[in-house]
Formats: sequence, C-alpha cells, structure tokens
Amino acid sequence: MIRKAKETDLPTIVEIYNSTIPDRLATADLNPVSVESRLSWFRDRDWSTRPLWVFEMDNNVAGWLGFQSFYGRPAYRQTAEVSIYVASAYRRQGIGNKLLQQAILQSSELKINTLLGFIFAHNQPSLELFKQHQFSQWGYLPQVADMDGIKRDLVIVGRRL
Repeated sequence: MIRKAKETDLPTIVEIYNSTIPDRLATADLNPVSVESRLSWFRDRDWSTRPLWVFEMDNNVAGWLGFQSFYGRPAYRQTAEVSIYVASAYRRQGIGNKLLQQAILQSSELKINTLLGFIFAHNQPSLELFKQHQFSQWGYLPQVADMDGIKRDLVIVGRRL
C-alpha cells in the first residue's frame, strides 16, 4: 500500500535513508542524518504538490518516495525531482517500481509535467528502474561527487508527462 507519510513515519524514513549511505550508491550524504535534522524537510513541504509517500508492506514502511522542487524558482514549479529509497530487507521486490509508477500516474494531480531523477552513474539498478519508466538521460555531470576519494559521475534523467 502506498500512502501519504505521517510524521510518525519519519524515524523509519530516516533509518531507510541512512541505511543507503554506507553503500555510496544512492545519496551524496557521507554521514547519517538525524530525525531532528529532517523535521523541517518533512513539515515544510507543500503536501499538495510535493508529497512524501511511503510503501507499507507487512505493517512496516518498506520504502518511500519524495518529490522535491527543482531549482527553487517559480518558473520551474511544474518540474519535480523524485527520490526513492527502499529498506534493505525489501529491495528487489518491486517497491521502487510501484512507487515510481504511482509518481508518474499522480503527477498531473500534483501539477507536475516533468519528472527528474539525479542518479549516480554507478547506480545501475536505479538507472534501469527509471529507464523502464521511459525516463531518458538529459544530463551527465562527470566526477562531481567525491566519495571516500573516489570521484563519481551524476546522471540526470527526465521524463515529460
């Protein structure tokens, strides 16, 4: 089941996010974030156009998807970045696929006509997921991230809806 996240979900959302940091695959954060540091990120979003959804499985939050405004300027209000994170115990079960599918289907209601993903070039599972949903490469930023002394490239994927 996909539903709007509640503030009581935030510790699990943060736990899932933090679990991806050591892999150096899905986020440019190098150290864990705290629930307290994410409170304003959670509370201050415009839920009518930039919601945060969770995927529930077995009465647990198994993954989440968040919409973020692109570039923070009014002219880009119909463009949103999507971020997807899945708990390690639930990966490779189609949760990311279902979350992204839901994001695409609900975008018109959210007044979004363009979706973007910012994905490390070495994150092949995420690149494949977005490709399966008709996202194409719109940009490539070579060696823009330094993760433990390894330079990483960033791929920007997009889809017009």
